[in-house]
Amino acid sequence: MSEVAIQAERLGKRYRLGESTGGAFSYKSLRESLTAGLRRIASRESGAAPAEVWALRNVSFEIPRGEVVGIIGPNGAGKSTLLKLLSRITRPTEGRARIFGRVGSLLEVGTGFHPELTGRENVYLNGAILGMLRSEIDSRFDEIVAFAEVERFLDTPVKRYSSGMYMRLAFAVAAHLEPEILLVDEVLAVGDAAFQKKCLGKMDEVARGGRTVLFVSHNMNAVQDLCSRAMLLREGGIKRYDTDVRGVTRDYLFGDGEAPAGQRWINPGTLHDNPYFKPMRFEVVDQEGRPVAMPMRNDTEAWIEIEAEVRSVDPALTVGYAIYAEHGDLLYWSYQTDVEERQWPEIGTGRTTLRSRIPPRWLNEGRYRIELIGGLHFRSWLFEPSVSAPSIFLTIQGGLSDSPYWMQRRPGLLAPTLPWEKS
Repeated sequence: MSEVAIQAERLGKRYRLGESTGGAFSYKSLRESLTAGLRRIASRESGAAPAEVWALRNVSFEIPRGEVVGIIGPNGAGKSTLLKLLSRITRPTEGRARIFGRVGSLLEVGTGFHPELTGRENVYLNGAILGMLRSEIDSRFDEIVAFAEVERFLDTPVKRYSSGMYMRLAFAVAAHLEPEILLVDEVLAVGDAAFQKKCLGKMDEVARGGRTVLFVSHNMNAVQDLCSRAMLLREGGIKRYDTDVRGVTRDYLFGDGEAPAGQRWINPGTLHDNPYFKPMRFEVVDQEGRPVAMPMRNDTEAWIEIEAEVRSVDPALTVGYAIYAEHGDLLYWSYQTDVEERQWPEIGTGRTTLRSRIPPRWLNEGRYRIELIGGLHFRSWLFEPSVSAPSIFLTIQGGLSDSPYWMQRRPGLLAPTLPWEKS
């Protein structure tokens, strides 16, 4: 058997803007076909070339068998397109990809499931698509159902499942039917924290079993914990592909030698428009609201300030920030609702400014990425961490301690100076 699981040579995918992205076997209504024909005639008569965009271009790589590869990058970088090409869901415009082994994929809710069939029937259908015998599926069936936690709804058509139930069963099937290569696209975006943790554990088990896993995610901690390699995509091309996973995630979060964004983010007026809380300014300031000179000392007090237009007050609104260390480690999240309810800042309609203090003698020397996060608690994101969230940067240098022993960067992620006493 080949030591290479996946090999891509100058792989590219081009889309024409305004055209349907249905696959080779998608069916169109008569009206859709007539409309598409008239558009082509009008385009030819006007002499205007159809607008095109390359989702991927000139992508070449090899993935050794048994590796777990995290694929990261901003929205629109080509991550999902790459997995669709490798899954044979769509054809490449140029180049080729060679797959050595049976592929199981979980690309989005509903992929590979027939909505009219029950959960039980879809388990067997997916196993048959993977080329498995019924006896092989039977031997794993109970484990799949137990993992997905959908026993009560097993004989219900999956079109009646919630998105969470759908994803739980789809992930359980993909992970338990033992393909040699598993492709997973942001499975952790659906489901509660307990199920997300279970998914990570199963993917780790799959990887330790010698199978190859490609894992698209915006969760940098999960990528660092699970993956032996990481691939950073930007604008349809590979920016970096390396076994130094922490280095690749750092390049994604902080830029690879490029000047990072500053300590202030201003909304041009067109971004993150929503009926609840539209952020207009996100900034690191001092206690009086003035910009802090960078780099700032560890013993300097800093404040995170969020100015927004509030259109409608919703009691489920949670707004705050997430702070990441230089290698992508998430240090903490902070929301305005972290304390008891009577201490929450009162938010009314109109212009509102929220502030949160970063204590002095708290952060170590280094560069930090701070993301604005917010949503309607357990309902929806307004700006999602590492996906659509605005970012600012903070640099700490000096002021680490009054002790003569600590005049430089201290070990660890944080550098608090804590009081000691003799008992």
